[in-house]
Amino acid sequence: MALSLKEIKSPIASEMEEFEKKFRKSMKTKVLLLDKIMSYIVKRKGKQMRPMFVFLSAGTCGNISEATYRGASLIELLHTATLVHDDVVDDANYRRGFFSINALWKNKIAVLVGDYLLSRGLLLSVDNGDYNLLKIVSSAVKEMSEGELLQIEKARNLDITEDIYYEIIRQKTASLIASCCAVGASSVSQNGEEENDSVDRMRSFGEKVGMAFQIKDDLFDYGESEIGKPLGIDIKEKKMTLPLIKALQSAGWLEKKRIINIIRNHSHNNKKVAEVIAFVKKSGGLDYATDVMN
Repeated sequence: MALSLKEIKSPIASEMEEFEKKFRKSMKTKVLLLDKIMSYIVKRKGKQMRPMFVFLSAGTCGNISEATYRGASLIELLHTATLVHDDVVDDANYRRGFFSINALWKNKIAVLVGDYLLSRGLLLSVDNGDYNLLKIVSSAVKEMSEGELLQIEKARNLDITEDIYYEIIRQKTASLIASCCAVGASSVSQNGEEENDSVDRMRSFGEKVGMAFQIKDDLFDYGESEIGKPLGIDIKEKKMTLPLIKALQSAGWLEKKRIINIIRNHSHNNKKVAEVIAFVKKSGGLDYATDVMN
């Protein structure tokens, strides 16, 4: 039976409420324009999955402490910084149904806001001596950048194998969820150890959850109705996801050539995109991806 988000959050509901207050306070600044943008960022927050992973992992491994709250704030600050920069890179006007920072305040301000959030996160850790947490999260940000660049490099040739796909999603998506779980465990460990058995196990757990999460997101691209993102968006953006990779693997040479030609040259054409979606469904790509996710 699938649990609702409210049920998953119930063991840490009071901590999440407290975190909200602390995080809002940490976003305050004397620069009026910046304060206005920070208020907007706080207002448009999503489901807060990442802080949730931090608190659930901390509670699993020990007693939630002030370091746990700082770890959750660090994750949110650095993650939000990467999202603000991503919207600039992708020239995106929307994020979670809200206007993006760059759409409202232009690219230059959005890049500076991303830098500011990054520095707030670094200072929060350095000022409190949370070097163990800073190291975990900094490694994740490094991996996320590498994963994004690896995907861009491979997308040019549309030659992504299954192994490369797993490496991309491990770095791009799973590394951050893995770091949430590792930060939670590390924040309650003795002497704030950066590495121990609990931290390693929680990191591994987070990585697997993160990879399953990304495959689920890839499957939405082939869904019957829109769930959070338009159908066929990955195909239009020439992203090679697991259902498509698997379908191409089992296709004949001619069929493979035809599909790759559509993705390369006609991905803006809705009718052609529908052909690719039908090809993936017929080839069993969705069933395979669902099995891997599970």
